[in-house]
Amino acid sequence: MSGIFETMRAHNKKIVYLNEHIKRITSAAKAIKIKNPHSLLRLKKMIQTALRNTRFKDVYIKLTLLKSSIAARLTLEVKKYQPLTAQKYREGFSGLVSNFWKDECNALSGIKTTERLLYELSFHEAKARGFDEAIILNSRGLLAEGSKTNVFFVKDKVLFTPSLKCGCLNGITRMAVSDLAKKHKIKIKEGNFTIYDLFDADEAFVTNSLIGIMPLKKVNKIRIGRGAGSMTQLLRKKYCELLYAAKKN
Repeated sequence: MSGIFETMRAHNKKIVYLNEHIKRITSAAKAIKIKNPHSLLRLKKMIQTALRNTRFKDVYIKLTLLKSSIAARLTLEVKKYQPLTAQKYREGFSGLVSNFWKDECNALSGIKTTERLLYELSFHEAKARGFDEAIILNSRGLLAEGSKTNVFFVKDKVLFTPSLKCGCLNGITRMAVSDLAKKHKIKIKEGNFTIYDLFDADEAFVTNSLIGIMPLKKVNKIRIGRGAGSMTQLLRKKYCELLYAAKKN
């Protein structure tokens, strides 16, 4: 059964950019004609009720809407989240350029669907070769995204990330990083980039709602810059402040 989903992390029963998560899944449902009977407010209350009833401090949440001829079938999974260690954030991720490419012209390209064969194949290929994440290019050979993440890199104090036209998901943490960059007067550019732009970067990182901001220190066998640079560290610090002091939204 096909559908769409959102994964979120709650700390102390609060979620960073909760409204944006809910808006994204309802917009996706409308775009691919899933009959969603739940309003934004109702979905939000469901999540907040589930959080009030959990005993865990750090929580993984997955909201799924499965397609049905009558009305979407909704599932809400709530379980304890085990964050990656501080040591892993110091070490950073390694990435492998995937042998599978993404069709950026596909109508589902920017939608988080349950049909994830490309991502699963790419991720398992990377893990089998000892890497943390897969880096996916699009049909034009341009940098798109990670199998589970969005990709950012820094060159000459400017922050770069692939344009949504390259086929990447408009990740919620991607939005948060963009907002943080603007708030802290960091110049950010979205556009078309090749893997060689990433290889030549001063620093790089990947993002999603579970891991937040993770330094990307190596792609294939090429080390990116000198490790977690000052911009990555600043943005990660500011994102953690959002996570651990998130206001109810």
